[in-house]
Amino acid sequence: MSTSDSTIKGKFDEVAGKVKQATGEAFNDQSLANKGAAQQVKGHAEQAWGSVKEAAHETKERKEPVAEQKGHDVRESVTSTAQNAKEHIQAGVDKLLNRDKNAA
Repeated sequence: MSTSDSTIKGKFDEVAGKVKQATGEAFNDQSLANKGAAQQVKGHAEQAWGSVKEAAHETKERKEPVAEQKGHDVRESVTSTAQNAKEHIQAGVDKLLNRDKNAA
């Protein structure tokens, strides 16, 4: 299986995001730390997309009904996981905002 451009770019964004987040936390720069965390999320998403593209390519080459179903299952899993991640992140943001309002 070859590594797609999306997978490589995703890994780069993940590592760069970790560096930004650590730097932001070390210097108490919340904006930089948040940007780093966001870049990590982007990197993970890009890597997942690269995996989906690679699986789709392999499935197309094999032309097996079972492979097509597995491709569908992987896509469903990826989109469901992304949706869950978004909901958990939003819940965390909402909790943080409510905590800040209650402290004021």
